Amino acid sequence: MSRRPAHVTSGPYAPPVPARELSVVSADGARLHVEVHGPEGAPAVVLAHGWTCSTAFWAAQIHALAADHRVIAYDQRGHGRSPASRACGTDALADDLEAVLLATLAPGEKAVVAGHSMGGMTVMAASTRPAFRAHTAAVLLCSTGSSRLVAESTVLPLRPGRLRTWLTRHVLGSRAPLGPVTPAALRIMKYATMGAGSSPHMVEACARIVHACPRGSRHAWSQVLDLLDLDQAVRELDVPTAVVVGTADRLTPPRHARSLVAALPQCVGLTELPGLGHMTPVEAPELVTGRIRELVTTYVVPSPTESPAGVPAQTARTPQTAQTARTAQTARTAQTARTAQTARTAQTAQIKEGA
Repeated sequence: MSRRPAHVTSGPYAPPVPARELSVVSADGARLHVEVHGPEGAPAVVLAHGWTCSTAFWAAQIHALAADHRVIAYDQRGHGRSPASRACGTDALADDLEAVLLATLAPGEKAVVAGHSMGGMTVMAASTRPAFRAHTAAVLLCSTGSSRLVAESTVLPLRPGRLRTWLTRHVLGSRAPLGPVTPAALRIMKYATMGAGSSPHMVEACARIVHACPRGSRHAWSQVLDLLDLDQAVRELDVPTAVVVGTADRLTPPRHARSLVAALPQCVGLTELPGLGHMTPVEAPELVTGRIRELVTTYVVPSPTESPAGVPAQTARTPQTAQTARTAQTARTAQTARTAQTARTAQTAQIKEGA
């Protein structure tokens, strides 16, 4: 029997072909599949996906950013094309992110690091690591939290308390196979992880990725998330950090995002997206991409001169240059929003016509 495809193969959520691929070895010997998209020497963006996902989850962002950014995406251990390992915990997540940064960025080079769900927790876990601090200019945290994930999840429509927590723990930590992507599976995926207005092609893209995750890895990492406590790590994430959350997120409800904002040393904005669920990079691709661009424009400045190693040098923002960049980015964001609205209107017409 042929293996089910791990992602959709057409449309905006079909992953692009990377410019190059590499295998990065983490501190304990675990091997990580890493993809690099876009031109060498362009401003760098590093993408860390969430629980049960893969690099394919970031397809929309990679398509949009790779024209003028060097986009680095990797599969968390036990996900996608990165083999599972015995080590399973927040230290391993931090080790893996450090290994990816060291393998793909030049000495002194800074990047914007974006993490979704468990990818955001990876960023928090790495907050005090030397390589993370040396290579991170700014951070985007999407749909994530630092503790009490199971207790505060609203996937099960029950009153908060011990019963809901117990049932949620067993549902999310189930060892049962997810099976093929059927209409029933799509309905469950949409209810649990996405907003009511999510289009069918968004739901299918997420379902194919999640259903492809090995059930052993899904279970093992669910145990890590159940016991997660990164509250102190958030307070040590001392780089400019933006936060995005959907108001209908059942896995990491907005209270998590608000707690992050209150604890972050350098929070540069909270965006709450009405009616959206947990899969914000898929549900709101233009907005998430726009936030990444804003962070790059504000905090990462490529220099036209090159270092002896042939890698473009980067300089820090001053308050004046940062303000200039934000003003320019505001104009670009407005234009992007108009373009995105036009595209959505056209797409709606296509859907109504059965395209």
